Amino acid sequence: MRRVVVTGLGVVAPVGQTTTEFFDGLVSARSGIRPVGPEIFNGPQRLVAGQVAFDPSKYWAPHLSAQLDRATQFALVAAGQAICDASLDLDDGESLRAAVYWGTGLGGATSIEDSYWQLFASETGRVRPSAVVMGMNNAAAAHISIAHRLRGPLLNISTACSSSTASIGEAYRAIQAGHADVIVAGGSEALITYGNLCAWDAMRALAHADPVDPSRSCKPFAADRTGLVLGEGAAALILESSERAERRGARVYAEIAGYGNASDAHGISKPDADGQVRAMRLALADANLAPDAIDYVNAHGTATQVGDVVETSAIKQVFGEHARKLCVSSTKALHGHLMGATGAVEMLVSLMALEHGIVPPTAHLEHRDPMCDLDYVPNEARRVALRAVMSNSFGFGGMNSVLVARHYRE
Repeated sequence: MRRVVVTGLGVVAPVGQTTTEFFDGLVSARSGIRPVGPEIFNGPQRLVAGQVAFDPSKYWAPHLSAQLDRATQFALVAAGQAICDASLDLDDGESLRAAVYWGTGLGGATSIEDSYWQLFASETGRVRPSAVVMGMNNAAAAHISIAHRLRGPLLNISTACSSSTASIGEAYRAIQAGHADVIVAGGSEALITYGNLCAWDAMRALAHADPVDPSRSCKPFAADRTGLVLGEGAAALILESSERAERRGARVYAEIAGYGNASDAHGISKPDADGQVRAMRLALADANLAPDAIDYVNAHGTATQVGDVVETSAIKQVFGEHARKLCVSSTKALHGHLMGATGAVEMLVSLMALEHGIVPPTAHLEHRDPMCDLDYVPNEARRVALRAVMSNSFGFGGMNSVLVARHYRE
């Protein structure tokens, strides 16, 4: 089967809206989490979120941006960055073998919620004619395909928090098998709305706002963690067959070496170590790598009480004694949990860590949980000579997806 490499990256996230700004922000432990304003949530409790200070007028005229859901806007910008970064210029024939594999949890959530407000709370009681096409789950994938005339396979994946990790993994498999030559893979999400915040708050899953510094509210693996923080944004990767990348002299960030996907078959919202262990082992086996070949794991690390302990246990089971030598970090402390987009964002982090030899920290880890006893790279980034990296995404419904990447050598 063909080898698969990454030749372009793009990101729109709370910490930064370019790859350089984003990764520099993570390495500097700069948080993109802040209080949610009253224009979005005016409830009695104080909520925080990883929010993007996004200006659509930089990219579209008002009448055009008004036809795009916020998640689609993020997707188009991140995909455009990645395509530019890869210097991807497709002729008419090549476009037939250029695909889009995209992940999202709820698709056009902002447009859907706006439609309900218009239907039930406005005087007219009418929704916009474009409501369906703005809110549909595959809107972002379709718009990327249309904008760049990518006429190969078009696949939208929705597996909760593992959506965009699965989209990258399935894209990797499609190129391996010869179904496409180049794929824009990633994910987007925009869930910072009144209804979504109320729903997550009702689950008692959201972190309490830090009373001193709200930007420090997400504390993965810490003894004083109180829950997850919702985030928004998008990330895109350009995946190509190694032959195509070499033929056109493309810059190669890394090789996608392995992908594992396994179900807990256990519970709809409670994580289980068995599925996580199998997904990690499948990714290692697919990469033909022993556990001790991995130097860094970008953890799912949501900062929930149960989730962080379960993932710690799963990592120990997979890596054995080598688990004590691993660098493990959760960058959600700084950008929040981007749900369907979080896997692509964190895979991008992993690839940049591999390229630069810098592991971003788990921020706000001042008080260690004795049940979470690995090296989580607390508070400060670390320079490490990385050989291979792993990125974990574990979603509601027990949907576990794991990616492994390594330096590419011709």
